[in-house]
Amino acid sequence: MKQPLMGLFIVFVFLVQGSVFGQSNSEADMPLTSAKNLRLINVSATPVTSNGKSGIEVKAESPGFRGETLVLIPGVLFANGTIEVELSGDVIPGADPRMRGFVGVAFRVDPENTAYYDCFYIRPRNGRAGNQVQRNHATQYVAHPEFPWHRLRRESAGEYESYVDLVPGEWTKLKLEINGNKARFYVHDSAQPVLIVNDLKHPEKPGLIGLWLHPTTLARYRNLKVRPGEQGNP
Repeated sequence: MKQPLMGLFIVFVFLVQGSVFGQSNSEADMPLTSAKNLRLINVSATPVTSNGKSGIEVKAESPGFRGETLVLIPGVLFANGTIEVELSGDVIPGADPRMRGFVGVAFRVDPENTAYYDCFYIRPRNGRAGNQVQRNHATQYVAHPEFPWHRLRRESAGEYESYVDLVPGEWTKLKLEINGNKARFYVHDSAQPVLIVNDLKHPEKPGLIGLWLHPTTLARYRNLKVRPGEQGNP
């Protein structure tokens, strides 16, 4: 009887491991026309139609809020692969004129309390700024909480941000390709990435996907697509 029992045990372990590993990279297609089943972190989200396209509009719950603002996608664990989304960003009424409409996508988000994540975002108001230095800050990579934009800019100027043409409030397509500690960031269906990062700051492990915005931003999102990839290369 020992061999049959051992065989059942091996099958059981295989099934359990398969279910766990199967969750480490999930596939998803979400139109994002409703906030139903989304996990809102210090934000409100409502259906919206903008420029003839339907999505959700997201903003901080209260004016002047300065904490974490995210919309998490429950049930979709992501380590490697591609993330695509259409979004728009502009400043909320009355915001500090230095604000730029920061909006983007976070990934490998800590599922428990968002204590860490990696993120690529855009600054729509920098895309057509009147000076080149500001234009060069149109895209950004950050790793929360250890590597905010100002630390990366101070320690590695120009390495984690770049220029791309942007217009505040207009739908903009973003695509992320994540492979281990490497990332490629595409904007506007471009054939070439506008930003390349070869040293993502957090370890490669599954986490949630988040729709990211700054508390001073009025953001809109639609058509989220997630495709899993294999374990990344070092």
